[in-house]
Formats: sequence, structure tokens, C-alpha cells
Amino acid sequence: MELKPGLSALITGGASGIGKALSLALAGKGLFVTVVDFAEEKGKEVACLVEKENSRFHEKLEFPSAIFVKCDVTNPRDISLAFEKHVATYGGLDICINSAGINNPVPFQNDQSDGAKTWRHTINVNLVAVIDCTRLAIKTMQALQKPGVIINTGSYAGLFPFFLDPIYSGSKGGVVLFTRSLTPYKREGIRVNVLCPEVVRTEMGEKLDPKYVSLMGGFVPMELVVKGAFELITDEIRAGSCLWISNRRGMVYWPIPSEEAKYSLRSSTSSRTNKISFQAPLSSQLPQNFKKLVVHTWSQNFRDATHIISAPLRLPLESDQVLLKVIYAGVNAGDVNFSAGRYFQGTKKDPGFEAVGIIAAIGDSVRNLKVGTPAAVMTIGCYAEFMKVPSKQILPIPRPDPEVVALLTSGLTASIALEELGQMKSGKVVLVTAAGGGTGQFAVQLAKLAGNKVVATCGGKEKARLLKEFGVDRVIDYKTEDIKTALEEFPKGVDIVYECVGGNMFNLCLDALAIRGRLIVIGMISQYQGKDGWKPLNYPGLVEKLLAKSQTVAGFVLIHYSHLMQKHLIRLFQLYSSGKLTVVIDPKRFSGLHSVSDAVEHLHSGKSTGKVVVCMDPSFEHQMAKL
Repeated sequence: MELKPGLSALITGGASGIGKALSLALAGKGLFVTVVDFAEEKGKEVACLVEKENSRFHEKLEFPSAIFVKCDVTNPRDISLAFEKHVATYGGLDICINSAGINNPVPFQNDQSDGAKTWRHTINVNLVAVIDCTRLAIKTMQALQKPGVIINTGSYAGLFPFFLDPIYSGSKGGVVLFTRSLTPYKREGIRVNVLCPEVVRTEMGEKLDPKYVSLMGGFVPMELVVKGAFELITDEIRAGSCLWISNRRGMVYWPIPSEEAKYSLRSSTSSRTNKISFQAPLSSQLPQNFKKLVVHTWSQNFRDATHIISAPLRLPLESDQVLLKVIYAGVNAGDVNFSAGRYFQGTKKDPGFEAVGIIAAIGDSVRNLKVGTPAAVMTIGCYAEFMKVPSKQILPIPRPDPEVVALLTSGLTASIALEELGQMKSGKVVLVTAAGGGTGQFAVQLAKLAGNKVVATCGGKEKARLLKEFGVDRVIDYKTEDIKTALEEFPKGVDIVYECVGGNMFNLCLDALAIRGRLIVIGMISQYQGKDGWKPLNYPGLVEKLLAKSQTVAGFVLIHYSHLMQKHLIRLFQLYSSGKLTVVIDPKRFSGLHSVSDAVEHLHSGKSTGKVVVCMDPSFEHQMAKL
């Protein structure tokens, strides 16, 4: 969800602490806010501050841009009236933040009462009220038939034991698991997430022993909490997500995928295999030999460096191996650097970085995969009819389609680079070069989905048309206009550059980079070809430019971020399957191993649009067309 003026938010606990900070932060984006709290004086004060902030966005409104509703969140009638008043005032509900919370007033071990005014009340405020408010928010959003976001405020004390206050810890733990169990509402366009900051400087946080706070790494800045909340609101993929915020680790989604896989039924063996809805037509007879492309001499000219050989299939497989029949292989700009020996100096290896195909055979110890299952791989040696890979490198997929190939190297590069190196959020200006190419197409779409203004360079009317369809705000066709002049339309500069071209384009991008801007070097495709191949260029004054504007230039190689691939690939698949991400395959067909060199040259010609792929088995493609 893009944060923009005119949306509305209801915030419980909005008179102080995190609730107050989020009320003012959303007002700073032009949102209408209902401040819900039991503290009347403080609540009205926050509502006035919200209105003052909102005046920058709205003039001559017929209704207040902020209202205060006095409410005891443990009273169902009070809560219902608060939601009713919000909808009556603003006509809808886009965001609900449940931030009301207290600590247990009497230590559990010292409490001799029945808990009505102590631990029971704490649980009612921290957990029962959150459930009730979430229920009402969902009900309201369903009735309005509009998408919405709900954020419940949890705590680090809900992620691991907090011995100083077990009641508080238990109530927040309940909030975390309750929220994470609401993921299915995403199908209705309602995303519920939980924010779990460590100690924040609030009235509650300042009551803690300073020594304990110091051990935790100090107070978490409120700005970081707001940043986390905005991420949960704007990132459309986040549903049932738990964001842990600390000074020690920054912002981390909890649990990490490897931990979640230990208990998630979705990751179980039976689930992975049963979810494959497509069973491939596959001959039971495996050939004795197969063909593959090999590098026989180092050369930047891919055609000169490679040739096709016939190799024995050599069965049976090793116990943990999988034999993959390759259907589609992806073509990448780095193929020419691979054939020149720049990635594996001194050792000739088989080219091709990514493929999808059908599992043709499995080793004796492989239990979670079966013959006929469509699968994807990201490893070298993909320009082949068959390839042997360890079973752990196999990713089961619904169908062996070329679009899946595009999501691998090209999609992952864009997703990881923008998030990790670009630190991309919303409200920034993002420049993508070679935006009509295999990875550029994903960079512009992900930047738009994150709520940014996107500027894109390309060469040719068809690519420019495609980028406009993606919603790019400013398309610069270098064949019809001067890039430098076009970039002057952004006097404050661009905040993030996703740079794939190199050479003079790199200089233009660096000159257009804003103060504290980040330039990510994805590649230098303009420098890869030529008589002498890739030669490093000098960039005089580079350090001085970076220092003058506190800028960052960072290189990106996907393999260095392999630990993030699973998380980002899941996100890309979800965006693609939900229709929020479009995958463009270059319309020029390449079939068979003999066409790989043609495909590589087509990519470097500058005439390709989207991802270039090669079909390794044209007969299989024909069968798929019939199906």
C-alpha cells in the first residue's frame, strides 16, 4: 500500500509512545488519523498536532483531518463506537494500528490478588483488546470491500522469555502468534502484521533498569520503529509477518526461513510434492549420451570460445544427485565474461547460469523429489540437454515455463540488490538503466511497487512503450533524447541508481546522484564486447565526488547473497502469481543448443526486450503447446 494523502488510519494507544509517533508520522504523509486512547488530554493534544501536520496536504476540508475518541480498549462497546466514528468521518478504513499496551503493575511473584486489577487486566489490554480491535478492523475492511493493513504492536518480550514481567511477555507472545496466524486474510486484500521493537524510550521503557537497557544495546530510536511500521504497510508481500527491531541487529523478520521450515507444513516433503499441479510428459527411456555446450578456449567472443560436445550420461546417479532434463535456459550478459575466464580463472567450466526443466532421474537417497516434477536450478552448466545436480539445489516449480527462468538470476538480482544495497523504501527517486532488459524490467516494477518515482533509460520505441505500461514515471529513450539533459529534470538528484550499462552511462548516473544517494553497479554491458574484451576504465575524481555528497557506490554479484535467495524468490513468485509483477520474455525464439551463441549475441546487440531464453528441447515445447 502506498502511503498517500487521503488515506485514513485508526490508532489505539495513540496518545503516547509508539502510537503517538505513528500518528504523527502518518500525518506527515497526509493521512487522516483517529487517535484512540483513554488519556483524554494527551489524546486531544496529539489530534491537534496531526491536524497541524495535515494542513500541508489538505485545505478547506469539510471534516477534521484528525479526531480523538476516548476509549477503554477492554470495553467492547467503546471499541465498536471508535470504529464506527472513524468510518462515519472518513468513509473507510485503510490502516489500523493496535498500539495500546501496559506492563503488569504488580510483579507476578508478589501478586496475592485474583488479578482483576493486575495480571488479568494486563492480558485484557495487551492481548484480548488487540484481538477485538483486529476483528473489528477486518470486519470493517470486508464490509467496505477495500484492501487494508493492520499492524499489531508486539514486543521483543513476545519473541523470547522476559523474566522481569512474565505476564507482559505472555501477552505479547500471544499477539505475535495471533497475528502470524492471520496470513490467509491476504487473499481478501487484508494484510495483518506485527511489529516487535526492543526497548523504546517511552514512559514504559524508561521504567526499566538502565543497566538492562544498556545490555539490550540502548533504546531503539523511535525513527527506526516508524520505519519498520512503514515497511509493513508499504510492502505488499508482507502478511502475517513479524518484524523484530533492535539496535543489535537492525530490522529482522522473525523467524528466519530456515527456522520456519522446521515446523511449517508448507515446507514438508509431502506438501512440496503434492502441490505440483503439472506432471510432465517424459520418456521413460534415457539416452546413453547427451549434448552440452563447453568452453574450449578463453575468449570474450562467446561463439569462438564455445562448442557443442556429446558426453556419456553415466548412470546410475550418486545417491544424492538429481538428473534434470533442461527445457529452458536463461541468457545473461555475464555469459561473455564466463567464456573469457573472468569468473573461474585457469579452470574451464561449462557455461549457463540458470535453467528450468523436468526431473528425469533421482539418486537412491533422494526422498523429497520424484521423476516428472518440474524444477529450476541456478548453477553453472545449464547450456545442456541434461545436467546432474545435488538434490539440495533443486527448486520444485509448478510448470517449466520460461517466465520462471526470468525470475531466477534477473529477478533475484533486482530484488536483493535494491533491498540490501539500495536500502529501497518508498517516496524516493529510483533510476534504472537498461530498464527494458532482463533484470531492468524487474527493477522498475519492484521500485514502483515500493511506492517510488521511477526514471528509466532504454533504447527504442518498443522498450519505451513497455516501460510506460509498467508505470515508469519518466522514460528516457537515449535514441531520441539526451540522457544528461533529461536527468536535469531532477534538480535534487536521484536517490538510488540501478546501473547495468557502465562506461559513460556510469558517469552520467554518478553526476545525477543525490546527496546520500546510492549507486548499485549491476554490470557494465557496454564494456563487455569489443576486440579486446572487458577492460577496466578509469574514473578520475570518483572518491572526491562520493565524499562531497556522502554518496555510496556498491557492486553487486548475486552469488555473494545466496543466503537471501530463498526469501526473495518466494516473494517474487508471490508477486508474479498474484499478477502484481509482469515477466517479459524476449519475443525472438531460440531453439536448441546450436542457437545459444545467437541468443548471447542478440542480448548484446541492444535489440532484446525482457529476458532472453533458449529452449533446449523444441519437441517438448511443441508438446507443451498442444497441452
